[in-house]
Amino acid sequence: MATFLYRLGRFAFRRRRLVALVWVALLTLAGVGAATAPSAGDSSFSIPGTEAQKAFDLLEERFPGSSADGATARIVFKAPAGEKITDAGAKAAVHKTIDALDDGSEVAAVSDPYTTKTFSRNGKIAYSSVSYKVGPGELADSSMDALEQAAEDARGAGLTVDVGGDALAAEPEGGATEAIGIVVAAVVLVLTFGSLLAAGLPLLTAIVGVGIGVGAITALASALSLGTTTSTLAAMLGLAVGIDYALFIVSRYRSELAEGRSREEAAGRATGTAGSAVVFAGLTVVIALAGLAVVQVPMLTKMGVAAAGTVAVAVLIALTMIPAMLGFAGRRISPAGGKARWLGGNRPPKTDAAGEPKPNMGTRWARFVLRRPVAVLIVGVLGLGAVAAPVASLELGLPDDGSQPTSTTQRRAYDLLSEGFGPGFNGPLMIVVDGKSSKDPKAAATDVADGIKKLDDVVSVTPAAFNKAGDTATITVIPDSKPSSTTTEDLVHAIREGDGPVKGSTDAEVLVTGTTAMNIDFSQKLNDALVPYLALVVGLAFLLLIAVFRSILVPLKAALGFLLSVLAALGAVIAVFQWGWLSGLIGVEETGPIMSMMPIFMVGVVFGLAMDYEVFLVTRMREAYVHGERPDQAVVTGFRYGARVVSAAAVIMIAVFSGFIGSSESMVKMIGFGLAIAVAFDAFVVRMTLVPAVLALLGDKAWWVPKWLDRALPNVDVEGEGLRTLEEDGAPDPDAGPDGRRELVGV
Repeated sequence: MATFLYRLGRFAFRRRRLVALVWVALLTLAGVGAATAPSAGDSSFSIPGTEAQKAFDLLEERFPGSSADGATARIVFKAPAGEKITDAGAKAAVHKTIDALDDGSEVAAVSDPYTTKTFSRNGKIAYSSVSYKVGPGELADSSMDALEQAAEDARGAGLTVDVGGDALAAEPEGGATEAIGIVVAAVVLVLTFGSLLAAGLPLLTAIVGVGIGVGAITALASALSLGTTTSTLAAMLGLAVGIDYALFIVSRYRSELAEGRSREEAAGRATGTAGSAVVFAGLTVVIALAGLAVVQVPMLTKMGVAAAGTVAVAVLIALTMIPAMLGFAGRRISPAGGKARWLGGNRPPKTDAAGEPKPNMGTRWARFVLRRPVAVLIVGVLGLGAVAAPVASLELGLPDDGSQPTSTTQRRAYDLLSEGFGPGFNGPLMIVVDGKSSKDPKAAATDVADGIKKLDDVVSVTPAAFNKAGDTATITVIPDSKPSSTTTEDLVHAIREGDGPVKGSTDAEVLVTGTTAMNIDFSQKLNDALVPYLALVVGLAFLLLIAVFRSILVPLKAALGFLLSVLAALGAVIAVFQWGWLSGLIGVEETGPIMSMMPIFMVGVVFGLAMDYEVFLVTRMREAYVHGERPDQAVVTGFRYGARVVSAAAVIMIAVFSGFIGSSESMVKMIGFGLAIAVAFDAFVVRMTLVPAVLALLGDKAWWVPKWLDRALPNVDVEGEGLRTLEEDGAPDPDAGPDGRRELVGV
């Protein structure tokens, strides 16, 4: 592996114009594809194998043309103080709004609240339901503009009017913190390298990689039904790992220059050593993301595969474009230890009393941990365990309009409906009664409705509405509790129970669907898939790390450390987003259940990112151990060369993820916070603290592997032993000059 990547790095360095041209062409192609592709359609949310999806599919079959999957909107009207919505003036304004909407070419139906009696008991609030012939992502701008204009006209008549539903689903807005995150990353890179040019290379290549990845996703969004969150996730991960991977290769390149190697040779060796770590770190991230397919939720699979593709692009760019850019930079990038003059480059390095260079902070920290491994291990584990304590009270759900910022019309409509009709009105349950095999479908539907009325937490049950064939009916049930409450979930389970008052009184098949039921089934499906997913991802990565480190205990330690990181990060997410601790600092306006996909998503992404730092840091330790150093000295060597770069990489990744906390989309905000805190725990507590403590206690046993397994494992040579052999053999450089060295400078 190291030898192949060494040759690849030298090739990219020599043929830098060709390599740069290829990546620019790919970026242009992705940009043109994104600009010319049709707008993304409805990113349909389906959960195969669940009762809610089965009922939804049955509705599509038995109620053709009903636009069950079409966009919907609820226009909520509230009369001015001291008036009622049934007064003549308010009634005229409502009818004018309905008539204006009914003329839309994409509108399937608009209900009249005075005909359907959909106004509150006190007569203050009413609503009209609008259904469309196309999905929410396919609505024309003219239809959305007409909806907003109709609401605005009604406001002009003195009414309070807001619009809920998915018809006005807006693109998530990013915050200024996204730009701040990139600025922080740039500052950290400048401080790490002491050079604006060296700092700019990781940023430039990461932006190119994200541009290609997100451009490709945008170009394929319509064909593959990819939602906006997919590209946001890909950008978040692609930018973070792209900067980190480039950072490690550039840092190793400067170290190789400091040892007196030519620039082409340094680029080749940096790609062969640090590039090997990049490949295996990237593979763990790709495995973790692509492994989301085992959940068997199409939306989650698409998100994982798209993000994995962007990470793969980041790896390829780090291995090829970075060496090419180093060739263009030439002497303008100095060896390690050489700083810009404005950072103190004209001062001699600090030395101790004996005249030896003073140990850096990474060396001092490693020696501190090696002196007190047991105490450090106990404090670190107990600290992470305390942060993980909130996991015991985890509640799962999916965000709805109630979790939107109060500044949005969707949230205001949600609150108005709760005020006028009760909190459960925002999450009605749709009961589908399949009477095809029943002797009397109408009697069966009546029995089902009567049975549901006997259950707790039921406010109202509408009469059954049959299809043309008369063999299938729908019944709408309004719960007393809000959609995300455990009480509403209990009601769904009670209706579905075979021996309950509902199914026990009929020979028809009774199915529960609707948004609330879909959310409940989605959460359950994710819970059921968590253990198989964890076993698959951790198992594959464990085997991969055994091949990388040729050790059993080091990969095992890495996996256990990951579990501590992800549990602590999930505990912090629960404390902020469910309990409300410090929620105001990051703009969380509404606390509630944790997004259903968060645990399994964090397991996948955090595991991949955690293995990044494990591979980068421990690979340098193994390199020193393989080259003859004692186990404790190898740990110190790994920290001497790797601690500063790993710390910088972690700070950069934390800054990038934190930038997405400013998003208006609650899902993106939660993911950004969760990943940022997870990287902080994993990099600084687990990898920089617990890892050296465990390695100090294990000694030589850390690098033990059974002889039979050692013979069976492929020689991936991630520590670059093959390059040392090549150097000892005195293999000639085919591009070297008469003095045996080749120095390429500038362009």
